[in-house]
Amino acid sequence: MNKKIEINRHVISNKHPPYIIAELSANHNGDIERAFQSIKAAKDCGADAVKIQTYTAETMTIKSDREEFKIKGGLWDGYDLYSLYKWAETPYEWHKPLFDYAHKIGITIFSTPFDVTAVDLLEDLNAPAYKIASFEVTDLPLVKRVAQTKKPMIISTGMANLQEINDVVETAKLNGCRDLILLHCISSYPAPASQSNLRTIPDLADRFEVLSGLSDHTMGTTIAMASVALGASVIEKHFTLSRADKGPDSDFSLEPLELIELCEETKIVYQSLGIAGYELKDAEASGLKFRRSLYAVKSIKKGEKFTNENVRSIRPSNGLLPKYLGSILGKAAKKDIENGTPLTILNTGLRD
Repeated sequence: MNKKIEINRHVISNKHPPYIIAELSANHNGDIERAFQSIKAAKDCGADAVKIQTYTAETMTIKSDREEFKIKGGLWDGYDLYSLYKWAETPYEWHKPLFDYAHKIGITIFSTPFDVTAVDLLEDLNAPAYKIASFEVTDLPLVKRVAQTKKPMIISTGMANLQEINDVVETAKLNGCRDLILLHCISSYPAPASQSNLRTIPDLADRFEVLSGLSDHTMGTTIAMASVALGASVIEKHFTLSRADKGPDSDFSLEPLELIELCEETKIVYQSLGIAGYELKDAEASGLKFRRSLYAVKSIKKGEKFTNENVRSIRPSNGLLPKYLGSILGKAAKKDIENGTPLTILNTGLRD
């Protein structure tokens, strides 16, 4: 699999800052104008892409009063699945206007399809990439259909065990996917930071020889920032104009100022990684002169012995290295040495 991927001409790799995806999800709150505003805000905040979700309540589930269709506990307590998805869906007729608007203002847009009809719609819109949601990782027929588009695929691995991840990766590869990114994900809303297990990010990359990243449902930006240090090439965070406006996903979504922070600070974290190395850095060069070295701290006559009373390791660094202190103590000075004079090979007679 490729370790350098392009989505809409934007290069994603370990040699670039992380690709930031603002997940709009249901945070349009049923208002297309709010969806337009959110796309514009995501661009203004510095996100590389905005992502929507493509499904209808009918393609996700069925109307049913049976207990297994009801949600108990958490953010969506009391909803049945059909009512929740009806509330949260992005209508199919919105997709073209949203894609057109994103193209117009210059931000990449793509989506998470939840069934093959959604893939057909997104293909008609020439979506540049596809996201597979963590709940759909085991829907291998859907994964196969997406892979057959030969577009880049981003797959969230929340809830998936190692065998299930193997299965979805193999299905994607066998059906034409050459550009694959796996996102570590904790599918809890919000997700507890203590269960983030970010060390999974490099393990995914190593095991499956792909780029890896994070689909983050924790509150705030701290966990996403930390993921960069562990090699995250992609970071996905839910985004809303205002949590106070409420909505299906608002409680664990970033607001604009937080998204700005994420976009700016992850670049700084990435730049700080650099490479492993022990050479002098340019920023350190001016400090060399203030390292410690051996100095006469009292005036010393020619022939007088060096002692701990007349020699000390002090700053700056014009004299012998402090490691030579033991070698000169007890030896006689080769010439008169004034107080505050650095000790050198010439005035101490020291030879390496």
